[in-house]
Amino acid sequence: MRIFSGIQPTGAKHFGNYSGGFRQYAATQDLGEAFFCIVDLHSITTPQDPEELREATLDLAAMLLATGVDPARSTIFVQSHIPAHTQGAWIASCVATYGELRRMTQFKEKGKGQESVSAGLFTYPALMAADILLYHTDKVPIGDDQRQHLELTRNVAERFNSRYGETFKLPEAIYPEAGARVMDLQEPDRKMSTTGGTPQGTLALLDPPDTVRRKLRSAVTDSGSQVRRGEEKPGITNLIDIMSVATGATPEEIEAHYGGTGYGKFKEDVAEAVVALLDPIRLRYGELRGNPAELKAILADGAAKADSIASETLRTAYDRVGFVAP
Repeated sequence: MRIFSGIQPTGAKHFGNYSGGFRQYAATQDLGEAFFCIVDLHSITTPQDPEELREATLDLAAMLLATGVDPARSTIFVQSHIPAHTQGAWIASCVATYGELRRMTQFKEKGKGQESVSAGLFTYPALMAADILLYHTDKVPIGDDQRQHLELTRNVAERFNSRYGETFKLPEAIYPEAGARVMDLQEPDRKMSTTGGTPQGTLALLDPPDTVRRKLRSAVTDSGSQVRRGEEKPGITNLIDIMSVATGATPEEIEAHYGGTGYGKFKEDVAEAVVALLDPIRLRYGELRGNPAELKAILADGAAKADSIASETLRTAYDRVGFVAP
């Protein structure tokens, strides 16, 4: 089985990234051959400071390793190191339709209120499709907010195969059982984000323990005192999901355990569980980030392996389309 997923290096990584991404990456390594891509090309759909982007790319490599991705079992690489990604994106963009791209929810959200929006922000789902399809991917570990993009990827694969012959696999998603969409602690009606969320409502993976405790103790709850999930209780539902991710207990088990407990005790326990999870990651990240040469060597090894697979897939696609080989 081939597993592929990508994550952007921009923005401080938070608990939602861990829940929907990092922890899934570590878990899916045991399912087969795993490829984890730092998608720096996606990052420049909005303006980036070049030096900050370079540093953020190494930051993310260190975070992948700190959260359990093992370079001995998985391939970790940078998207811009593999020319086949941009070349494959052109094919994908010629197979995808304007209507499909226009309906992308993330494009609408990111472009909202902006006077000028880059064409890359509109077309990047085609690049994402190429990212996945180039590796004959079977499974894609993603968060709930990426469902639409994976559907587009499957549409592109089906349409290409129908026109030119069987070339690409139709990938399937792996979603986390709990915590697929972690919400802002202060505004639990919107997802946790370092760009669109509140500072106090966003749990950064590198937050020190006291900061984690403070943010969780001040998390918005709901009327009543029962620790249970429900549409009318978005704050507590979010905290139950966070507790589930941090401890491995199911939401049902958490509800049963805290059935006669008020919000105060529950929030204290959530805070301690999250600290116990994140503090070793924070410390390991610091060790890894202090050795950039090692990080670059791991990324170079990953790029060599990824390039051999992606380039071969691209050559097949080029031949099927009808391009003359050089």
